[in-house]
Amino acid sequence: MTPAQKPIAVTMGEPSGIGGEITLRSWRRRNDLSVPFVAIDNPDRLRNIARDLGFSVPIERVDDPKYAAELFPEALPVCSIDLPCAPRPGVLDKSNANAAIASIDKAADLATTNSVSAIVTNPIHKHNLYGAGFTYPGHTEYLAHLSGANSEPVMMLACDGLRTVPITTHLSLREAISELSIERILSQSRITARALERDFGVSTPRLVVAGLNPHAGEDGAMGGEEARFITPAIDILRQDGLQISGPLPPDTMFSATARPTYDVAICMYHDQALIPIKTLDFSGGVNVTLGLPFVRTSPDHGTALDIAGKGVADETSMVAALRMAANIARVRGVAAQ
Repeated sequence: MTPAQKPIAVTMGEPSGIGGEITLRSWRRRNDLSVPFVAIDNPDRLRNIARDLGFSVPIERVDDPKYAAELFPEALPVCSIDLPCAPRPGVLDKSNANAAIASIDKAADLATTNSVSAIVTNPIHKHNLYGAGFTYPGHTEYLAHLSGANSEPVMMLACDGLRTVPITTHLSLREAISELSIERILSQSRITARALERDFGVSTPRLVVAGLNPHAGEDGAMGGEEARFITPAIDILRQDGLQISGPLPPDTMFSATARPTYDVAICMYHDQALIPIKTLDFSGGVNVTLGLPFVRTSPDHGTALDIAGKGVADETSMVAALRMAANIARVRGVAAQ
């Protein structure tokens, strides 16, 4: 870690969740990180969490993230966000919802102005934000709005040995099926292939596509979506020059022998993409947003209100998200000052 490296911005997330704890725990593991980070948070909140959990973590308020690298070895640098009320662990407070949104806004502004090398977002409680007028399904869509991205952002889940992309995300299964289309599969697969080259340094990405139905439809015997949407999209992408195969039966494509044969699995709905990641590495999975002008990752878990304040939160996924953000920024060439 050198002073020439731009820090990563870490957002507050839900103030009553485990975000503060895993941020503090990640700083305590700073020797495991290659790039410093700056918390976009409330300094008093973090001090209180550290005190209550018995953590020795000095907190230093900074007005500019450029000071973060110098401070990081000895203290956690924090760009301050105002909180109307002192959060209680595990207890949602709508009056603090706008602070969580403000933290995302500040991080996106810092990334857009090239003041930080990447963003890592702590988990938000969407229902609590909706009460404050938040109208986006989640971080992914909101960050796309803030960045002015011209295309729909793509959610990738990643752990050691596997990357997956769900074509549809936070929809009921019935809605997800109705949203499938050739155009949607084409768009998200193309964004994914470009991101593998730009963000992960994969020169010739290998994509595999999951079927929707059992046995990938078995030639129409178990459903027609493969013939109507999935196979035509694969044929077009193959004509475009992509190395792509499918539709494959989802019950066999994630086996230990299958995974090394591809760089990403394109899945049809949320759980089809997340179950294999969480099964392989429940604590270490990372959520990556593809198609943004800046780097964004996040731990692959929620606010965990039930364990907030109890000192048992696991920072493994946050540390993995910080490492992946640093690696992507390095590959993109945006890590240096």
